[in-house]
Amino acid sequence: MILALDAGNTNIVLGGLEGEETLFLERLAADPRQTAAEYAALLKSLLELHGLEAGSVEGAVISSVVPPLDRVLAQAVRLLCGKESLVVGPEMETGLRIATDDPDELGADLIAAAAAALEKYPLPQILLDLGTATTLSVLDREGVFRGVVICPGVKVSFGALSAAAAQLPELPFGEPGKVIGTNSPECMQSGILYGHAAMLDGLIDRIEEELGERCVRVATGGLSGRIVPYCRREILMDEDLVMDGLRILYEKNSG
Repeated sequence: MILALDAGNTNIVLGGLEGEETLFLERLAADPRQTAAEYAALLKSLLELHGLEAGSVEGAVISSVVPPLDRVLAQAVRLLCGKESLVVGPEMETGLRIATDDPDELGADLIAAAAAALEKYPLPQILLDLGTATTLSVLDREGVFRGVVICPGVKVSFGALSAAAAQLPELPFGEPGKVIGTNSPECMQSGILYGHAAMLDGLIDRIEEELGERCVRVATGGLSGRIVPYCRREILMDEDLVMDGLRILYEKNSG
Protein backbone atom coordinates (compact mmCIF):
# COMPACT_ATOMS: atom_id res chain seq x y z
CA MET A 1 0.00 0.00 0.00
CA ILE A 2 1.14 3.56 -0.66
CA LEU A 3 -0.04 6.68 1.08
CA ALA A 4 -1.14 9.53 -1.18
CA LEU A 5 -1.47 12.95 0.45
CA ASP A 6 -2.99 15.91 -1.38
CA ALA A 7 -2.50 19.03 0.75
CA GLY A 8 -4.69 21.97 -0.20
CA ASN A 9 -5.22 25.30 1.50
CA THR A 10 -8.07 23.95 3.65
CA ASN A 11 -7.82 20.16 3.79
CA ILE A 12 -5.36 17.33 3.29
CA VAL A 13 -6.91 14.39 1.46
CA LEU A 14 -5.27 11.15 2.54
CA GLY A 15 -5.65 8.02 0.45
CA GLY A 16 -4.47 4.46 1.00
CA LEU A 17 -3.81 3.01 -2.47
CA GLU A 18 -3.19 -0.62 -3.35
CA GLY A 19 -2.58 -0.95 -7.08
CA GLU A 20 -5.58 0.69 -8.74
CA GLU A 21 -7.77 0.14 -5.67
CA THR A 22 -8.43 2.88 -3.13
CA LEU A 23 -8.53 1.26 0.31
CA PHE A 24 -9.67 4.41 2.08
CA LEU A 25 -9.98 8.18 1.75
CA GLU A 26 -9.92 10.59 4.68
CA ARG A 27 -9.60 14.35 5.19
CA LEU A 28 -7.40 16.19 7.67
CA ALA A 29 -7.20 19.91 8.40
CA ALA A 30 -4.32 21.57 6.54
CA ASP A 31 -2.52 23.35 9.36
CA PRO A 32 1.17 24.32 8.89
CA ARG A 33 1.38 24.87 12.66
CA GLN A 34 0.98 21.14 13.28
CA THR A 35 4.25 19.34 13.88
CA ALA A 36 5.46 16.29 11.99
CA ALA A 37 4.92 14.19 15.13
CA GLU A 38 1.33 15.38 15.42
CA TYR A 39 0.61 14.51 11.79
CA ALA A 40 2.35 11.14 12.22
CA ALA A 41 0.04 10.38 15.16
CA LEU A 42 -2.99 11.32 13.06
CA LEU A 43 -1.84 9.15 10.17
CA LYS A 44 -1.27 6.22 12.53
CA SER A 45 -4.73 6.64 14.04
CA LEU A 46 -6.40 6.74 10.61
CA LEU A 47 -4.57 3.62 9.47
CA GLU A 48 -5.68 1.80 12.63
CA LEU A 49 -9.23 3.04 12.10
CA HIS A 50 -9.23 1.15 8.81
CA GLY A 51 -7.57 -1.95 10.26
CA LEU A 52 -4.17 -1.22 8.71
CA GLU A 53 -0.68 -1.02 10.19
CA ALA A 54 2.16 1.39 9.48
CA GLY A 55 4.26 -1.58 8.42
CA SER A 56 1.98 -2.12 5.42
CA VAL A 57 3.06 1.24 3.93
CA GLU A 58 5.66 0.74 1.21
CA GLY A 59 5.94 4.39 0.18
CA ALA A 60 4.21 7.75 -0.06
CA VAL A 61 3.58 10.51 -2.55
CA ILE A 62 2.71 14.08 -1.61
CA SER A 63 1.18 16.91 -3.62
CA SER A 64 0.93 20.22 -1.81
CA VAL A 65 0.02 23.82 -2.57
CA VAL A 66 1.11 24.84 0.96
CA PRO A 67 4.95 24.83 0.85
CA PRO A 68 5.49 24.62 4.65
CA LEU A 69 3.52 21.35 4.68
CA ASP A 70 5.82 19.60 2.17
CA ARG A 71 8.59 19.03 4.71
CA VAL A 72 6.22 18.44 7.64
CA LEU A 73 4.23 15.73 5.85
CA ALA A 74 7.35 14.04 4.48
CA GLN A 75 8.80 13.96 8.00
CA ALA A 76 5.48 12.63 9.37
CA VAL A 77 5.59 9.72 6.90
CA ARG A 78 9.23 9.09 7.88
CA LEU A 79 8.27 8.96 11.57
CA LEU A 80 5.28 6.74 10.81
CA CYS A 81 6.93 4.04 8.72
CA GLY A 82 10.55 4.99 7.98
CA LYS A 83 9.82 5.60 4.29
CA GLU A 84 10.83 8.56 2.13
CA SER A 85 8.11 10.39 0.22
CA LEU A 86 7.99 11.51 -3.39
CA VAL A 87 6.96 15.18 -3.56
CA VAL A 88 5.17 16.17 -6.76
CA GLY A 89 6.76 18.93 -8.83
CA PRO A 90 7.50 19.78 -12.47
CA GLU A 91 11.02 18.34 -12.19
CA MET A 92 9.74 14.78 -11.69
CA GLU A 93 8.65 12.46 -14.50
CA THR A 94 5.01 13.35 -15.15
CA GLY A 95 4.36 12.42 -18.77
CA LEU A 96 3.32 16.05 -19.32
CA ARG A 97 4.78 18.71 -21.55
CA ILE A 98 4.27 21.93 -19.60
CA ALA A 99 4.19 25.06 -21.74
CA THR A 100 3.57 27.69 -19.04
CA ASP A 101 6.03 30.57 -18.62
CA ASP A 102 7.37 29.14 -15.35
CA PRO A 103 6.55 25.45 -14.75
CA ASP A 104 7.76 25.80 -11.14
CA GLU A 105 4.68 27.94 -10.42
CA LEU A 106 2.29 25.14 -11.38
CA GLY A 107 0.43 23.66 -8.41
CA ALA A 108 1.27 20.05 -7.58
CA ASP A 109 -2.42 19.15 -7.45
CA LEU A 110 -2.87 20.43 -11.02
CA ILE A 111 0.08 18.33 -12.17
CA ALA A 112 -1.39 15.22 -10.52
CA ALA A 113 -4.86 15.80 -11.98
CA ALA A 114 -3.43 16.39 -15.46
CA ALA A 115 -1.26 13.26 -15.27
CA ALA A 116 -4.36 11.19 -14.51
CA ALA A 117 -6.58 12.88 -17.08
CA LEU A 118 -3.96 12.32 -19.77
CA GLU A 119 -4.31 8.57 -19.23
CA LYS A 120 -8.06 8.45 -18.59
CA TYR A 121 -9.68 10.82 -21.12
CA PRO A 122 -9.36 11.89 -24.77
CA LEU A 123 -7.63 15.15 -25.69
CA PRO A 124 -8.04 18.12 -25.70
CA GLN A 125 -9.20 18.63 -22.12
CA ILE A 126 -10.39 21.24 -19.65
CA LEU A 127 -9.87 20.08 -16.06
CA LEU A 128 -11.96 21.91 -13.46
CA ASP A 129 -10.91 21.70 -9.81
CA LEU A 130 -13.36 23.26 -7.35
CA GLY A 131 -11.82 23.74 -3.92
CA THR A 132 -10.55 26.78 -2.00
CA ALA A 133 -9.74 28.16 -5.44
CA THR A 134 -11.50 27.21 -8.66
CA THR A 135 -9.07 26.31 -11.44
CA LEU A 136 -9.47 25.33 -15.08
CA SER A 137 -6.41 23.60 -16.55
CA VAL A 138 -6.07 23.20 -20.32
CA LEU A 139 -4.40 20.33 -22.20
CA ASP A 140 -4.39 20.71 -25.97
CA ARG A 141 -4.77 18.04 -28.66
CA GLU A 142 -1.06 17.13 -28.42
CA GLY A 143 -1.26 16.71 -24.63
CA VAL A 144 0.62 19.93 -23.94
CA PHE A 145 -0.33 21.62 -20.67
CA ARG A 146 -1.13 25.06 -22.05
CA GLY A 147 -2.06 26.95 -18.88
CA VAL A 148 -4.60 27.57 -16.13
CA VAL A 149 -7.45 29.91 -15.23
CA ILE A 150 -7.59 30.63 -11.46
CA CYS A 151 -10.68 32.10 -9.77
CA PRO A 152 -11.77 32.56 -6.16
CA GLY A 153 -13.45 29.41 -4.89
CA VAL A 154 -17.13 29.17 -4.06
CA LYS A 155 -16.76 29.36 -0.28
CA VAL A 156 -14.07 32.06 -0.52
CA SER A 157 -16.45 34.20 -2.57
CA PHE A 158 -19.33 33.52 -0.21
CA GLY A 159 -17.26 34.43 2.87
CA ALA A 160 -15.86 37.57 1.25
CA LEU A 161 -19.35 38.77 0.32
CA SER A 162 -20.61 38.32 3.88
CA ALA A 163 -17.54 40.03 5.35
CA ALA A 164 -17.47 43.03 3.01
CA ALA A 165 -21.17 43.90 2.82
CA ALA A 166 -22.46 45.24 6.14
CA GLN A 167 -26.14 44.57 5.42
CA LEU A 168 -25.64 40.98 4.25
CA PRO A 169 -25.69 38.23 6.88
CA GLU A 170 -23.11 35.57 7.61
CA LEU A 171 -24.69 32.21 6.82
CA PRO A 172 -23.70 28.72 5.73
CA PHE A 173 -23.24 28.08 2.02
CA GLY A 174 -26.46 26.50 0.75
CA GLU A 175 -28.48 25.85 -2.37
CA PRO A 176 -31.30 28.24 -3.31
CA GLY A 177 -34.55 26.97 -4.71
CA LYS A 178 -34.65 29.59 -7.47
CA VAL A 179 -32.48 32.09 -9.31
CA ILE A 180 -34.41 35.23 -8.34
CA GLY A 181 -34.06 35.44 -4.58
CA THR A 182 -36.67 37.10 -2.38
CA ASN A 183 -34.68 37.33 0.88
CA SER A 184 -31.04 38.06 1.68
CA PRO A 185 -29.82 34.47 2.27
CA GLU A 186 -31.59 33.22 -0.85
CA CYS A 187 -30.24 36.12 -2.95
CA MET A 188 -26.67 35.44 -1.82
CA GLN A 189 -26.92 31.70 -2.33
CA SER A 190 -28.35 32.20 -5.81
CA GLY A 191 -25.65 34.67 -6.80
CA ILE A 192 -22.81 32.44 -5.61
CA LEU A 193 -24.11 29.09 -6.86
CA TYR A 194 -25.71 30.06 -10.17
CA GLY A 195 -23.10 32.75 -10.70
CA HIS A 196 -20.25 30.26 -10.27
CA ALA A 197 -21.95 27.76 -12.58
CA ALA A 198 -22.47 30.43 -15.23
CA MET A 199 -18.84 31.55 -14.86
CA LEU A 200 -17.65 27.99 -15.54
CA ASP A 201 -19.92 27.73 -18.60
CA GLY A 202 -18.58 31.05 -19.91
CA LEU A 203 -14.94 30.17 -19.29
CA ILE A 204 -15.37 26.82 -21.04
CA ASP A 205 -16.80 28.64 -24.06
CA ARG A 206 -13.92 31.12 -24.16
CA ILE A 207 -11.22 28.46 -23.69
CA GLU A 208 -12.68 26.34 -26.49
CA GLU A 209 -12.95 29.41 -28.72
CA GLU A 210 -9.26 30.18 -28.06
CA LEU A 211 -8.23 26.58 -28.80
CA GLY A 212 -10.52 26.39 -31.82
CA GLU A 213 -12.13 23.09 -30.83
CA ARG A 214 -14.38 21.42 -28.30
CA CYS A 215 -12.73 19.83 -25.27
CA VAL A 216 -13.53 17.00 -22.91
CA ARG A 217 -14.41 18.69 -19.60
CA VAL A 218 -13.68 16.90 -16.33
CA ALA A 219 -14.43 18.25 -12.85
CA THR A 220 -12.95 17.24 -9.50
CA GLY A 221 -12.52 18.82 -6.07
CA GLY A 222 -14.58 18.99 -2.92
CA LEU A 223 -17.18 21.44 -4.23
CA SER A 224 -17.59 20.07 -7.76
CA GLY A 225 -20.66 18.07 -6.78
CA ARG A 226 -22.37 21.23 -5.52
CA ILE A 227 -21.76 23.37 -8.61
CA VAL A 228 -21.40 21.20 -11.72
CA PRO A 229 -25.05 20.01 -11.70
CA TYR A 230 -26.06 23.65 -12.27
CA CYS A 231 -23.74 24.13 -15.25
CA ARG A 232 -25.25 24.01 -18.74
CA ARG A 233 -22.14 22.63 -20.43
CA GLU A 234 -21.54 18.89 -20.35
CA ILE A 235 -18.95 18.21 -17.63
CA LEU A 236 -17.82 14.78 -16.44
CA MET A 237 -17.32 14.22 -12.71
CA ASP A 238 -14.22 12.41 -11.44
CA GLU A 239 -13.69 12.65 -7.68
CA ASP A 240 -10.64 10.35 -7.87
CA LEU A 241 -8.71 12.36 -10.44
CA VAL A 242 -5.97 13.69 -8.13
CA MET A 243 -5.62 10.38 -6.24
CA ASP A 244 -5.31 8.53 -9.56
CA GLY A 245 -2.71 11.07 -10.62
CA LEU A 246 -0.69 10.58 -7.45
CA ARG A 247 -0.72 6.82 -7.99
CA ILE A 248 0.45 7.29 -11.60
CA LEU A 249 3.20 9.70 -10.57
CA TYR A 250 4.39 7.35 -7.82
CA GLU A 251 4.60 4.48 -10.32
CA LYS A 252 6.53 6.65 -12.79
CA ASN A 253 9.05 7.88 -10.23
CA SER A 254 9.48 5.16 -7.61
CA GLY A 255 11.92 3.12 -9.67
